[in-house]
Amino acid sequence: MPNHLRLKVCALVIVHLGWTPSSAQTSSSAQPPEIAASPSPSTQSELPTMLVTGHYDTAVGTSDAASEGVAEGSALQDIPMLRPGEVLETVPGLVVTQHSGDGKANQYFLRGYNLDHGTDLATFVDDTPVNMPTNAHGQGYSDLNFLIPELIDQISYRKGPYYPQYGDFASAGAVDIRYRDALDSNIANITSGTYGYYRALFAGSCTVTELTCASPSGERSGPDGSGLRVLGAVELLEENGPWTLPEGLRKVNGLVRLSGGTAATGWSMDAIVYAARWNSTDQVPLALIESGQLGRFSALDPTDGGDSGRDVISGEWHMMDDAGYAKAAFYLEHYRLQLWSDFTYFELRPATGDQFEQEEHRNIFGGKLVKGWNQTLLGRESVTEVGLQIRHDNIDVGLVDTEDRRVFATVSNEIVDETEAGLYVQNTTFWIPWLRSLVGLRGDQISMDATSLSTPRNSGSASGSKLSPKLSLIFGPWDRTEFFFDAGKGFHSNDARGVIDRVDPTTGLPASSVPALVGSFGKEIGVRSEFVPGLQSSLALWSLNSDSELDYNADSDIGSTSPNAASKRHGVEWNNHLIEGKHLLVDLDLAWTHARYAEENQNGELGDMIPNAVGKVGIFRVTLQNFGPWTFGLETRYIGPYPLSQDGSLTASSAIVTNLRLKDEITHRVSVFLDVLNVFNRPYYDIEYEQDYRVTPSSPIVPTGITVHPGEPREFRVTLSVKI
Repeated sequence: MPNHLRLKVCALVIVHLGWTPSSAQTSSSAQPPEIAASPSPSTQSELPTMLVTGHYDTAVGTSDAASEGVAEGSALQDIPMLRPGEVLETVPGLVVTQHSGDGKANQYFLRGYNLDHGTDLATFVDDTPVNMPTNAHGQGYSDLNFLIPELIDQISYRKGPYYPQYGDFASAGAVDIRYRDALDSNIANITSGTYGYYRALFAGSCTVTELTCASPSGERSGPDGSGLRVLGAVELLEENGPWTLPEGLRKVNGLVRLSGGTAATGWSMDAIVYAARWNSTDQVPLALIESGQLGRFSALDPTDGGDSGRDVISGEWHMMDDAGYAKAAFYLEHYRLQLWSDFTYFELRPATGDQFEQEEHRNIFGGKLVKGWNQTLLGRESVTEVGLQIRHDNIDVGLVDTEDRRVFATVSNEIVDETEAGLYVQNTTFWIPWLRSLVGLRGDQISMDATSLSTPRNSGSASGSKLSPKLSLIFGPWDRTEFFFDAGKGFHSNDARGVIDRVDPTTGLPASSVPALVGSFGKEIGVRSEFVPGLQSSLALWSLNSDSELDYNADSDIGSTSPNAASKRHGVEWNNHLIEGKHLLVDLDLAWTHARYAEENQNGELGDMIPNAVGKVGIFRVTLQNFGPWTFGLETRYIGPYPLSQDGSLTASSAIVTNLRLKDEITHRVSVFLDVLNVFNRPYYDIEYEQDYRVTPSSPIVPTGITVHPGEPREFRVTLSVKI
């Protein structure tokens, strides 16, 4: 065996044996903060980077933290996925699950946060924010079901509040998803699977020059970028899932993308139309499943479900030259959501059941301006960037009591105007060949105005502001190894109703208001190395403190506020990406987190454990490519046990899921994919909660039960993919 191969094998063995309280992270994209402008050509040429092709673009010298990185869109073609939102699992340490119907936003877990449906994880698609403040269901709600994975070019991720260009919801991290400008070939994908799964995707692109449409190409047209690139896609999907109550998910999704110019100077515009409706099997009592009184995939309320939709128009323009760079982006969006849920069954209203409807319609507009200058500072190469961001949401949001989706009482009904503005400045300076720094300062202001149509006393206004300093120091590289120190402040906004409400809309009692903005502080030390040829490894040790865990309890049928206590988290992440020739890709990402409330016996409960704070996460992927017409991809995801109650008396079980993808390229234009999801048919739970409930009108209330949403059993999906 050659020596370099022995080194790789030894490194992988060490990784496999290293599942102790330690874990992983990867690297990053070679971009100064906003656009792909190299901060210093001469300095960059001195960095001993290594050209590799694989799932990640995380070479030494390309990031500002060990936990920063870029996942290539090509990786998504090798990874079997149950849901669109699972594209985020290419972010090391991030787990995506579901506790309801598949048309609803996923549950996200990162760095010991149960991010609910998006709080503390800022997500963007082509510069358009996905998070929804003052959402009907959950603060920072991030519904990624409109994503089309085949069109994704890159997923760049940054963890921790160290980056000046990210504001609201970015304490645990931020993810930028970029769509492609053009496809290598027009495609028609038809998928059929178990449990009534059917999906059709038709996507194509061309370059329009002098009223003709040239053949598709993944490259920008011409050396000068001449010609208009047009990309279009239509996706149709339906499925029932394994549920006793068929899910009946129906989804229609469309995208048109126009672009022109080059990577240096160019522009793009997107138009997105998305609509979905579904029935949902929400979480149910674990005791009923274990006793056999309820089937594993059965619902207690057969009328739960929802519908959602969004219409987006967005655009960006960018420019880069020797003097610096600039970027401008805008977005306009209409979003709607209706959810019928029932988590306590007959506890609150024995006569009708506890179902409730959360509904909203919102219009959003916003954008950003970024300007960067290449310069010298004290005789050293330096880049200074200034950015301005603004967003306005006009929201009609309500909560009503329902029975079989029929409204019989209004809990709350508000019209909310919410405006956020952020201004930041950052400087990157290359002081000596082995030291560069990034220093930034961000200021944010939020204003909220609410008109309560149901409880006039809850009408009012509020505002808040935060100043967030940031610092990163990058040392090296030495022997293809570099070291990082990062620190910074961040924040998330609270639901405007929790900030402004003066009375509980259900009881009429005084409400406990929360601040408009909740601060956080994080720091990290890390290392990234390519010392072993073909193996990229990174190790990050981090901590993250938050002034408050959450805010307005929108995921409730009583509409009350529940501000939780301050928290402290620290952890270790260890990420490894191996490329062996042109055949073998191996990714192994491990994460360990210790999460606690800052003080014991807070929130009216004993103990200091944070419910649903996942402590251990591991993802292992192996891809075998170019074996004649065959490609093989295998992924195993591990989620460790986590506390369900603050005193630690209730604990969720661990979950291991393995998915498989086998591709046969029959001809240059025709391929067949076989996906086997949950290959070993392991029973597991996507999510577990501590929950009080009553399952019938006459049964006793269970004050500290456990409710669960089962993970799906083994499924088969076959896709015929034709390049046109």
